[in-house]
Amino acid sequence: MATKPASTDLPAAGKPRRSTRGFTSTPRRTVKRALDRSSPLPACISPRSVELAGRSVAISCDVPVLFDAPLAPHHKLIGRWVALQQGLSRHFTRPQARQHIERVFDAAVHEILDSVELADLRIAVLHGEECGPPAIAIICESLGQLDLGWIETSDAPIPWRASAYRLLEQTLILALPVFDYAYLIDEMAMYYWDGETDDEGARQALIYYHGADDEEIDDSMLPSAIDARRPAWMIGTNGARPRALPPLLRKALNRVRTAHKALRSFDPERRAWQLDRDILYEYVPGIEECSISLPLTLVPMEQFARELDDIGRHGMEMGFMDFAGICPLPDATCIDDWFASLRLGAQFLAAVQDLILLDPDSL
Repeated sequence: MATKPASTDLPAAGKPRRSTRGFTSTPRRTVKRALDRSSPLPACISPRSVELAGRSVAISCDVPVLFDAPLAPHHKLIGRWVALQQGLSRHFTRPQARQHIERVFDAAVHEILDSVELADLRIAVLHGEECGPPAIAIICESLGQLDLGWIETSDAPIPWRASAYRLLEQTLILALPVFDYAYLIDEMAMYYWDGETDDEGARQALIYYHGADDEEIDDSMLPSAIDARRPAWMIGTNGARPRALPPLLRKALNRVRTAHKALRSFDPERRAWQLDRDILYEYVPGIEECSISLPLTLVPMEQFARELDDIGRHGMEMGFMDFAGICPLPDATCIDDWFASLRLGAQFLAAVQDLILLDPDSL
């Protein structure tokens, strides 16, 4: 069932967000771009989907209200949840019901996601029908390197910065489609070195599979040279023991760990931030044609721009795997669990934001 785009005269999304440094091979998208309700879904989103935005949420109608069409499955599902929340006894016309359902859901999502500035998130409600019940997906609109704040740019001691960076590498993938340095090397090995990760193996792969001349191979593209470009704060073994860290930093790191543990412990089948690609492929036909590349990275653009552009090129051309979660909802009672896990994810991302925004001079 096709959906119509949301009205273009509705207000744009709220306050701007912290920007990312995008891949340089094409025009960049940043988290400062507000999402108005006329923004299209990514090219590989199914026409059965209904757009919601993290800052500007709406459930669009399937057909013009003029025709007084019955409520679609996603409206009915969320409508039951609204009724359970409010104990409504009044009667609505169909257009009034749509508007009321959208306003209540809008307010609930805003209340949770307004605290998230680390990445630009939006929510899509998927009809289901042929593949199952309606589902709610979280989509990440940000692209490029996440702003690492003091971890990347300050003169704070390397052990402090390395401890913070290592924790981000270990935890952020639970809530955001973000890759780290190990992923970068794996992708480079797959595309250029036939899976090899040592210099000699990579050199032979370039000669045999890519027809490179041994004397013309750029040594800066070999694994050891790429490895050598890592700043000291990117190397996990440079991190300090917890007791050697200043109290404020230790507290911020513990907040991230605690929030991460709470989100990870939530039932995966009802977790808003859980991404099962098999389920995603069922609900969003055609998305398997997109790249599996993730849109966000913790790898600093300054040192690795060429490599990031190389492995990001396919995503730029075909679309990134920019979903942060998809959760089928068989009945209205499951929506409470979805919101509970959405809140846990927002709290986790808020803890990460606080860590990144620390003033190292105050530690």
